[in-house]
Amino acid sequence: MVEGNQAHYLSKVMRTAPGGTVILCDDATGEWVCTVAEVGKRQVTLDPRERLRKREPVPDFWLCLALLKKDRFDLVLEKASELGVAEIRPVVTRRCVADSLNAERARSIVTEAAEQCARTALPVLAEPVPLTRLLAEWPADRTLFFADEMGGVAAAEAFRGSAKAALLTGPEGGFDETERAAIRALPQAVPITLGPRILRGETAAIAATALWMGVAGDWNNSLARKA
Repeated sequence: MVEGNQAHYLSKVMRTAPGGTVILCDDATGEWVCTVAEVGKRQVTLDPRERLRKREPVPDFWLCLALLKKDRFDLVLEKASELGVAEIRPVVTRRCVADSLNAERARSIVTEAAEQCARTALPVLAEPVPLTRLLAEWPADRTLFFADEMGGVAAAEAFRGSAKAALLTGPEGGFDETERAAIRALPQAVPITLGPRILRGETAAIAATALWMGVAGDWNNSLARKA
């Protein structure tokens, strides 16, 4: 059964009627051809007929980004979903212009982006947490690539060979010195540079994610071929 915005889209926008056919992705078992069994005011009942694709495997990559202005954060949510990020973890830092996230709106953006690029595995979208908590709870077995405007290892070189990884990018005003020191003190943190120019928060997050996917993700390895 489909409810909420998806049900509204099927019934009111697409004018779906009983007996019609739709493609459903359930974020659990994959993509299915379904027959419309019933169309109600608030829900659409579907009858799965044939599985087209299994749920895709995705690289074990988290994007941890400081909250940005709404339109810029929305852009990152969309592009991170298209690029194949496994988890998106919003972070609150001292220089963030926002300190909260509309979870329903964010989930809608992520879902629409996944639909647009035919992704069968939605990224996990976590609740925003303070940077101090993110660092305190960081798993011992996961590398945290820290996009530090003060410099570090060249990103492409650092990413090579990484598998269980995450990327941390900052807010519009960057990290302050106390935050930078705390991040660098984390044993799992690897400071990286994204080139000679200072990038906007959304540019850094999107560009570095794309670079990781190309160097260590599923753009050039067997993950995509096993789907």
